[in-house]
Parts: sequence; C-alpha cells; structure tokens
Amino acid sequence: MQDPAAAAGATYRAVLQVGHGCAGSATTTIQVTIPAGFNGAQPMVKAGWAVSTKVGPLAQPYEMHGTRYTEGVQEITWTAKGAENALPSALYDEFVLRGTTPRKPGTLWFKVVQVCEVGRTEWVEIPAAGQDAHSLKSPAAALEVLDVQAAGGHAH
Repeated sequence: MQDPAAAAGATYRAVLQVGHGCAGSATTTIQVTIPAGFNGAQPMVKAGWAVSTKVGPLAQPYEMHGTRYTEGVQEITWTAKGAENALPSALYDEFVLRGTTPRKPGTLWFKVVQVCEVGRTEWVEIPAAGQDAHSLKSPAAALEVLDVQAAGGHAH
C-alpha cells in the first residue's frame, strides 16, 4: 500500500503498487480480496484493463447515510485487455480502489494475487501474532486503521 495507515471510519484510497512481474514475465491480472470491515469498495478504472467485482454477503453489515448494507464488493479484479496491455516485468504501475475503513482500529489485510503470462504470485500471507510481516515470503498488503479520536485528531 502506498499509504499504510488510515483513520478509523474514514474514506481511504488504497494504491496497490506493482513493481515487477513473475520471474521476468509480464503481469496480466491483479486480483484483490477486500477484507471484512472495509466497506463500499470501488475500483478505479484503468486504461487497457478490464475491471470486474465480485459482490456477496458482508461478514460485518454496516449502515451509511440511513441505509443498511448487507452485501458488498468482496473482490476486485483488473485484467489486461490483450498482451499489448500487460504490465512488463521491468515497469511499475499502480492499481487503485477506495472504500471506508471500519470504525474499530486494527490491521486490515488485502490479499492480492498477481497473475503473469507465465506464473503467478499470491501475496496472501498474514503474519501470526507477534510475527513480523517482513519475514514472510509473500505477505498480504497491510493497512493500519488508527483511532484518531484517541490521538486527539479527527477524521473527514
């Protein structure tokens, strides 16, 4: 994640940075699993890539602006529209989505699967309690949700 921390109960713009392919092979698909509590997820469109979402029942239903939501986006997938739009391994790009963080502070883990012309990398490992995420071979993307009220700040 470009910004690894966000206020609880606030809109957050998640930027997933892809800096290489799979053993030199170009990236053709990025699939993100939305963690429970990250609500109203919306992907940003990307030129040359098709975007799709998988919607299903929420583990943690929520209310916003007087409406109760029991279903939401659980997965977002960007797929290159042909080999000419694939992300070469030597180049860098970003995949963006937004949503609202939960009101309860803690860590959210966004599991990301990177599919390439040859091979794939599953960035899905979540550290055990007390384990450093950097010690994992393919850690999921982490977002620290912070209680800004307790710190004397406020969320917008």
